[in-house]
Amino acid sequence: MKKMLWLFLLTGIAATAQRNLTIQEATYGQYQAFAPKSLVSPHWRPDSNTLTYLNDTYAVLMARSESSNWNETTLLTKDELLNALRVKFPEVKFAMQIFPYGYSWIDKNTIAFDANTEALNYIVHYNVDTKNIVAAFPYIQGAQKFVSPDGKYLASTNENNLQITDTNGKVIAVTNDTDKGIVNGSDYVHRQEFGINRGMWWSPNSDKLLYYRKDETMVAQYPLVQWSERIAASNDIRYPMAGMKSEEVTLVVYDIKTGNKVTLKTEGDKEQFLTTVTWSPDGKYVFVGILNRGQNHLKLNKYDAANGNFIKTLFEEKATTYVEPLHDLTFIPGKNDEFLYRTEKEGYEQLYYYNTDGKLINKLGYKDVVVTGLLEFDAKAKNVYYMGTANNGLNRQLYKVELKSGKTTQITTDSGTHSIEMSNNATYALDSFSNTDTPNKVSIINLNNNKTNTLFSAENPYTGKTVLPKMELVTVTAADGKTPLNGRLIYPADFDASKKYPVMLYVYGGPHAQLVTNEWLGGASLFDYYMAQQGYVVFTLDNRGSDARGRDFEHVIHRQLGQNEIADQMKGIDFLKAKPFVDQDKIGVYGWSFGGFMTTTLMTTYPDTFKVGVAGGPVIDWKFYEIMYGERYMDTPQENPEGYAKTNLIDKAKNLKGRLLMIHGAQDNVVVQQHSMEFIQACIAAGVQVDYFLYPTHEHNVRGKDRFHLNQKIADYFDTYLKK
Repeated sequence: MKKMLWLFLLTGIAATAQRNLTIQEATYGQYQAFAPKSLVSPHWRPDSNTLTYLNDTYAVLMARSESSNWNETTLLTKDELLNALRVKFPEVKFAMQIFPYGYSWIDKNTIAFDANTEALNYIVHYNVDTKNIVAAFPYIQGAQKFVSPDGKYLASTNENNLQITDTNGKVIAVTNDTDKGIVNGSDYVHRQEFGINRGMWWSPNSDKLLYYRKDETMVAQYPLVQWSERIAASNDIRYPMAGMKSEEVTLVVYDIKTGNKVTLKTEGDKEQFLTTVTWSPDGKYVFVGILNRGQNHLKLNKYDAANGNFIKTLFEEKATTYVEPLHDLTFIPGKNDEFLYRTEKEGYEQLYYYNTDGKLINKLGYKDVVVTGLLEFDAKAKNVYYMGTANNGLNRQLYKVELKSGKTTQITTDSGTHSIEMSNNATYALDSFSNTDTPNKVSIINLNNNKTNTLFSAENPYTGKTVLPKMELVTVTAADGKTPLNGRLIYPADFDASKKYPVMLYVYGGPHAQLVTNEWLGGASLFDYYMAQQGYVVFTLDNRGSDARGRDFEHVIHRQLGQNEIADQMKGIDFLKAKPFVDQDKIGVYGWSFGGFMTTTLMTTYPDTFKVGVAGGPVIDWKFYEIMYGERYMDTPQENPEGYAKTNLIDKAKNLKGRLLMIHGAQDNVVVQQHSMEFIQACIAAGVQVDYFLYPTHEHNVRGKDRFHLNQKIADYFDTYLKK
């Protein structure tokens, strides 16, 4: 009897341990409780072979170095930083719960980090050897901010204006525009398309500041209703809709010593886009990619920083579809007149070696590899390292190319996803590797001899806690009959091939996104596995038009969004229907943003196939979308009326048969709520039932703890209308 009771207790414990995920775990668990062991915030110390990172408590900065045979040592603690701040600012109370996660090395001895107070925030420079603060620059919460290369000045935004602060705290007002429609130094220029992630650039010798000046006074204002007010108020934003008036942008050079300003003479259409902004290493010139509003003609121009004069066009790039500059120029170390340029003009985004006369020195592309990240040059700048695709876009590998010959060597070879942090002299590389069978393997690669030192291999973080359903990567042939597409199939928990299961198709399908990868979990979110644990077949397919497969793979969407993408997704449905365990009468679809557009398109184009859908933040009519993204793929409504009409889902609302839940954030400034409102009205007019849910305080996505609510709502909707 005691033996039976003991066995029962053991079974009960095991059953409790091997439970399904909660909705909270499914939402953030893969980044928290179920995150595989890794190095937190790793960076190489400049001009040394020392790697730094945070320890497990996030309170200590650790180090591993070549000289210590890569053994772990303590370099710096959070308390040491706090003590230094208290000495520097005895009257100020700093909030520092952990070692600053976003620290960075600015030279061999100095780290930079943000320190927060109730009143102001500071960018702090701290010498790790002398244990003292070298400089501390105050800035306003939410500001864009950049310290000059010499460490003497901070340029930062203050609402729509730009200011410079020196090490003594003196503030110099660079701009003083009272009209909020004039925005200086912000990275929110051209709505952050074209790889724009900053609005200002220090010259290499720190004597000048180059910045964007955006005039959006002529752009239509769009109301976002603020429901928290006693009487609801309107927060008006400038939203340049497709086919309407766009913002006008210039580039200004501010001279620190004289206070003079020079505007670069980027003459031409006032609505053109200014991209690929780069200083020459000697600080004499500025290079700008001038892209026309039609986004099919790029000129790479050179300007004199002293007077703003146009000097010459180095080269031009044209396309019958679109040209999409995404990266600044990268100058060769020690060279003022040679640089690397990234473009997909010949089929795949790859590197091209130019001089500043516009002469092509060498093509550095390799096979069908898409460059996904440019890393470092070696010590003599003979070779450059980069990350690129492999295995039809599923893998990420490290490559080295010799500039002079173009000879390319693949450094990493294990099939999967390598994430590389490289020392600045390209002597060592930290490699964090995963694939569908490997949670995380962290190694240091000696790039001189390719020898690898494995620091650790992470254990499966789900072992003993929950059993993840089986997942496999699959291949589906596209609707063109020849292109292989990457898919991910997650089987229901306790899968029984003799049973039939409902399907949740998770879809995005648009450019600059890839959902299926050869990494841990296959690139899926833990919510997908949660749904599989609830008894669903969960399927995802990266159709033509998505990322990491080259120009032609993506550009099939031009002027006809939703056509080839949907055709490919239906090939995925055919793939599923051929499986005897798939219940063909219970197929549902879920997606957000472009995925919301795809979900609604599938529900209204194939109403007899899809019984349930959840469309979050969906684009419904592309004429309501922004100029920069929308016109790249669709041109203007005036230029492409047939394309806009074909992809307009308002006209298809009458076709809806299944249960569709549309979700929107009331503060969405990307896909404005007008999209879903117009669709709902069309459903009412057609006598078609549709469900709707609004998150009053959220923008384009639902974040924070409210994400639990969102995921529970999606799961409940499928359970109510598809699973029963």
